Amino acid sequence: MNRIAIYDTTLRDGAQGEGVSFSPAGRVRIARRLDEFGVDYIEGGFAASNPRDMALFRELAKAPLQHARLTAFGSTRRAGVAAAADAGLRALLDAGTAAVTIFGKSWALHVRDVLRTTAEENLAMIADSVRLLKAQGREAIYDAEHFFDGYKDSPAHALATLKAARAAGADVLVLCDTNGGTLPGEVAEITRAVAAAFDVPIGIHAHNDGDLATANTLAAVEAGAVHVQGTINGLGERTGNANLCSILPNLELKLGRRGLPEGALRQLRDVSEFVAEMANLRPWPKAPFVGASAFAHKAGMHVDGVRKNRRSFEHIDPDAVGNRRRILVSELSGASNVFLKAVELGLQIDRNSPEARDVLRELERLERAGYEFEAAEASFKLLVKKVLKDHRPFFSLEGFRVIVEKRHPDEPCISEASLKLKVNGEIEHTVGEGDGPVDALNQALRKALARFYPQVADVVLTDYRVRILDPEEATAAKTRVLIESSDGRRSWDTVGVSDNIIEASWEALVDGVEYKLFLEEETEGGRTS
Repeated sequence: MNRIAIYDTTLRDGAQGEGVSFSPAGRVRIARRLDEFGVDYIEGGFAASNPRDMALFRELAKAPLQHARLTAFGSTRRAGVAAAADAGLRALLDAGTAAVTIFGKSWALHVRDVLRTTAEENLAMIADSVRLLKAQGREAIYDAEHFFDGYKDSPAHALATLKAARAAGADVLVLCDTNGGTLPGEVAEITRAVAAAFDVPIGIHAHNDGDLATANTLAAVEAGAVHVQGTINGLGERTGNANLCSILPNLELKLGRRGLPEGALRQLRDVSEFVAEMANLRPWPKAPFVGASAFAHKAGMHVDGVRKNRRSFEHIDPDAVGNRRRILVSELSGASNVFLKAVELGLQIDRNSPEARDVLRELERLERAGYEFEAAEASFKLLVKKVLKDHRPFFSLEGFRVIVEKRHPDEPCISEASLKLKVNGEIEHTVGEGDGPVDALNQALRKALARFYPQVADVVLTDYRVRILDPEEATAAKTRVLIESSDGRRSWDTVGVSDNIIEASWEALVDGVEYKLFLEEETEGGRTS
């Protein structure tokens, strides 16, 4: 396979995205995970403007990366200032990285209206800055900011800036679609012209303002670019940067160009979720290749096709990017959905059996009542076990009472839940307090089960979502509650529906705890009590 150099800028360009924040420790962990993943360059940050980025360079210098080249980022020298005296360039050199990326202006509009200098001085700023980096023994990557806009405005001016960088010794020339508004055909045409005119690697750096960053990056590669810049999950300013989680599999699986060591692509979903966690963001389920919905099938015809031949409705093998196929069940489901979903969940059921039809009928009945199982696979598994009469409840509800009290206008509400369960033939009566009524019920449930099933102590609620199903009924509307639970090793989702939000929450809570106990039972091969 032809090799493409992968340059990750998650820690710099990605961190500029709205709502994205990496802790100092998280930044180090991301750099090391990307190094293990096999990218070629990791841009650590803007050396001149951010002490936090300089701290990262110092931390990684103590135990250098094993594969990737850590890269500092900054701008060319300021107008009218000698390169050796420029504070920004001095900071870049102080970062101590073997590779340095500097950006300069390619568009006459920026030279005139932003830098407010002459075209000649702009060329000198580029050349002087690159020459200084090379004199210090650094690999010099030149990012031609706004290159495509500049080229469309004046090809001669844009190319002159690249010539200045190359004449000074730049090792890579990167064409930047900084405003993200260029179309793939334009990117291909311009990149092809640049690649034919220069004897060094040409790179591409695309933003996603036109929702074309991935397409533009691939177009540039097909036109001769051999250096690709982007971020994990497409994080970045405004609408984001080119998404490496889409670019990498397209390069390797569709274009036959390798950007990672052999076999590393199977880590892609794990890397995507790791970076999302470090950024304190929920993974986007509909993300191509790595999202939970990327290989999810709902329509009965599609599911039947996949069952017969994966390629009929999947453009790649999910395993190639570390993902998995998911079969969804809903009112659109057919027997194939129920059968394959049951198999996926480890349940024994014959596709053409009366039991499969029973499950489908019960599924349709519950969805008419407002239940939704696409995002509640744990509740679906319990549903199938109940229909198959393979469900043995670990406990049963005798009753509960929830009180919410506000004793003073300036004091917070107090929530208390009183709960009575029957467990293994014994009545357990407990009281729990919490931040709200659902939390209080959750605490009471844990207390009631702790003596019988101590493993429930591992379960925490990681998400709680409420959907009003018939808003025209106002406060009398039916409510659907989805709860995500985790024991630190696995996560699962459950659903409850009722006219009463507390009762709907209770249903989802019970399914969440029962599912944990079923997991333990399956692992240990028997009931734990």
